[in-house]
Amino acid sequence: MAESVKGLRRTCYCGELRTEHIGEKVTLFGWVQRRRNLGSLIFIDLRDREGICQLTLDENTSEKELFEKAASVHSEYVLAVCGTVRERSAKNKDIPTGDVEVEVSELRILSESETPPFEIAENSKTSELTRLKYRYLDLRRPDLQRNIILRHKITKLTRDYFDENGFIELETPILVKSTPEGARDFLVPSRLHKGEFYALPQSPQLYKQLSMVAGFDRYMQIARCFRDEDLRADRQPEFTQIDIEMSFVDQEDVMQIGEGYIKRIFKEILSVDIPSPFPRLTYTEAMNRYGSDKPDTRFEMELCDLSETVRGCGFGVFESALESGSVRCITAKAAADTFSRKGIDKLAEFVKGMGAKGLAWIKLTHDAVNCSFSKFISEDMLNNIIEKSGAQTGDIVFIVADSDNYKVQSVLGSLRVEVAQKLGIIDREKYNLLWIVNFPFFEFDEQSGQWVAMHHPFTAPTDECLDKLESDKASVFAKAYDLVLNGVELCSGSIRITDPALQKRMFAMLGLSDEEANEKFGFLTNAFKYGAPPHGGMGIGLDRLVMQMLRCETLRDVIAFPKTKDACEPMTECPAEVDGAQLDELGISTEPLTE
Repeated sequence: MAESVKGLRRTCYCGELRTEHIGEKVTLFGWVQRRRNLGSLIFIDLRDREGICQLTLDENTSEKELFEKAASVHSEYVLAVCGTVRERSAKNKDIPTGDVEVEVSELRILSESETPPFEIAENSKTSELTRLKYRYLDLRRPDLQRNIILRHKITKLTRDYFDENGFIELETPILVKSTPEGARDFLVPSRLHKGEFYALPQSPQLYKQLSMVAGFDRYMQIARCFRDEDLRADRQPEFTQIDIEMSFVDQEDVMQIGEGYIKRIFKEILSVDIPSPFPRLTYTEAMNRYGSDKPDTRFEMELCDLSETVRGCGFGVFESALESGSVRCITAKAAADTFSRKGIDKLAEFVKGMGAKGLAWIKLTHDAVNCSFSKFISEDMLNNIIEKSGAQTGDIVFIVADSDNYKVQSVLGSLRVEVAQKLGIIDREKYNLLWIVNFPFFEFDEQSGQWVAMHHPFTAPTDECLDKLESDKASVFAKAYDLVLNGVELCSGSIRITDPALQKRMFAMLGLSDEEANEKFGFLTNAFKYGAPPHGGMGIGLDRLVMQMLRCETLRDVIAFPKTKDACEPMTECPAEVDGAQLDELGISTEPLTE
């Protein structure tokens, strides 16, 4: 039968006890990590969110009832204990409390526990699906608890930093109007307005711009955001964004605030000094050098353009690619011993999975130079390619050719990371931050056959591009900037359009008629008629920031109750069907459509 905590008050957490507490009487609450019964001695490891301490009971000095009760406890029982801190005879240097123990004078069993489906221990090898099904148990693990507690500290420090810099925290609605922002919306049906829907916000973008029109000058919010998109390790359908907006600023002002925040967080949380100013690359430079607009710069292996080197070589694959695209390579240093022919074939399958037609390669061993396309080119041309790539004995040159230059770059960018991981050349101790600036305003969508906004339609184009909006969309750049950490996009932001005439022009460029633009965004463009200050901002992914700081492999390790890769929650088994009465009230039918 469960006992009560009546009359007891915790004096400290289990993990806080040290030698300076010797002789003190303490009251602790926690879960049993394990119990060891040595006959006349019983040891219990008691665990709470701050750590573990050892409890001791001696049959010769403890009351019989107390000793028998201690002998009855099992893993994950919830206990309240009172006792005296004393020095341990056999110290444990593996835990912070290893120099002391608590001699128990009172023990209450507050709750019993069935045998859990997996051991509550650090770095559990239990399948993730099982742990997510019992997430409330998984969250008892010390490593996960440390992650969540550190996230809390980052959140608190975030509020402190932006408050000190004059930002006002505003809450924006969760039930909003569905507007095109790039990803699919989660829709919420309205009971009062049947046939009409709210959307869950992909970001507070429009509301934070309206808060600038409202005169709040500097806005911040730790905002919940929702996007119905394909998931991966650094994506969840619901996520948290540190959202900011500033009036009367330019791009440099916003980036400076962002840099200050990142430096403050790393210094106070990890005691890491991040050098500033952060390096910068234009979007074009990043794609040419790394094949990615979020490059991992912890290792070299930059892309090399072979287009002019191989022009006229006679190899049909290269020649056809050069009609409108490019031929580029990466050189994997000292990789010849790592990648056998079978390993190279696996890399070829990897790039084909990304849309490449194939992977050409040159492998330089001490015995010979092996080339996958040697019979199609001259020996002089082969030597020219090797010289241009900078390859030496022991290296492998990987080459991709395509009529789509962006595909060549992005495929090699992904291959670059894949090869680096297999070679083990990524320094996991580094935190490499950089800004990507001068993004293209438009990108061409192959599916729709139309130009679309790369960021969002409220991003301002650079001043020198205004004359090219209608005539040369591919040459229009945006006042947009992303912050990248170790190959992960942490932040995206831009300076906004506040001129109603320019905004109308941009909507037209994106194929929106006046009627469509007014229907979707009229509330924003109307607001701009009443004195909109120049403004800009950014959104920093809190989940991704914590994930990168802790070097976790997935966002699920830093979110208390995450979704799986297929957007399900095994613990509550959502999403789930709802009963017909609820659907009828909303005017919704789930019956299949009939023709």
